[in-house]
Amino acid sequence: MTLQSIGLSTGGRDRAPEWEHYLKGDPALLNSELGDILDRDAVRLDIRTNDQVAYEALHHPDPMVREQSLYQAMDRRLPEAIDLIAESIATDESREVRWNALWALEKIGGPRALQVIERHINDDDADVGEWAKLFSSELRTGLPAFDNRSFTWDSDRTFDETILLNIHCDVYVALDETGRNWGKISLAPQGLARSYGQAHACPNTDTRNQKLIISKTLSGLHDDGTPHTENFVFRGLTNHANPGRGSFYFESRGLRPIFLSGRADDDSLGHRNEMVAAKRSGEWTLDPSIQIRGESAIRYVRGRVHTWGYVNFDTMAGSSLEEVLFPGNSILGTLDTPTGPLANAFIVGTFKGKLVDWDGDDKVNVNSLDIYSTRDGDVDSNQDGIADIPGVQFCPRTNWMN
Repeated sequence: MTLQSIGLSTGGRDRAPEWEHYLKGDPALLNSELGDILDRDAVRLDIRTNDQVAYEALHHPDPMVREQSLYQAMDRRLPEAIDLIAESIATDESREVRWNALWALEKIGGPRALQVIERHINDDDADVGEWAKLFSSELRTGLPAFDNRSFTWDSDRTFDETILLNIHCDVYVALDETGRNWGKISLAPQGLARSYGQAHACPNTDTRNQKLIISKTLSGLHDDGTPHTENFVFRGLTNHANPGRGSFYFESRGLRPIFLSGRADDDSLGHRNEMVAAKRSGEWTLDPSIQIRGESAIRYVRGRVHTWGYVNFDTMAGSSLEEVLFPGNSILGTLDTPTGPLANAFIVGTFKGKLVDWDGDDKVNVNSLDIYSTRDGDVDSNQDGIADIPGVQFCPRTNWMN
């Protein structure tokens, strides 16, 4: 497969002058982040025109496509990106699109973006307003800020907290075996959730400094409507040098099937059971006004994630956005196993999550989200705290365990 065969060109990439790059400091640091290097070199695989992107950001019926289009406008650095995002925040019917659009403005930064963000601090939707307050504070001080709403908490739930993670990922796909040609798919939070699954951070107060469950739920994969679940046990260390904040570095490594089709739960081409790894680092902020088992709750978390994936690019070339971002299309992968050569996608992203009022009672919900995991990361489909199959962290809907 070549770039020309899928309608892409190797020309026209914007590059900073090399001398300008090296004036910034030690190349051992500047050239050690693969995502930054690939971002300069990769061709964008979203083949829509700029006019299409702008139109669909405001008018497409699918909120995932609207949000994806906003992030595409940001990635392309369109001159009208801030105005487009501002209109979306003011008019979109989806609260998730609105707060992720606010995040896109924070990523752009600068006085104009900040001005738009601060228009919404007193938004009619309290969580949109709190995100605006949080992003404004981060841009001005580096630290988040919250409102003073009260909270609800259920002592009978498996996890003390269930925090939905908004994840913006750039997926860099090797387009051939030369290592010279790469493509980029920039996934906004809802686009990532549609394809890979919605991730939730699930800490317990007694173990959160060293252990965390990330539970991923993928809707629309199973014909009977039940959610597809993948759980990841992350372990690491947390630094508490700054009062009220925890800086962490965690890693996960767990056994799960690598489907050779490149689609979750699609065993048509067989599979291999192998260890899949991921890394996450970042910082969480405590809220002393929310006390859980004698400890301050985590009100907000932010950070970065790195992992590898397998994208069956032959099934994606020339397809529309909706045809590409469907449940299970692309899977996480790994490098140091027999299926390592299939891992053709480097995935790097940022994540943000905070406690949200999900039921509309004007109180933030600390642990109300449905999480299909035990404290040890095993699949727990009825949420009774007992593993469906001890030691199994990946939805056993196919015959992958055989």
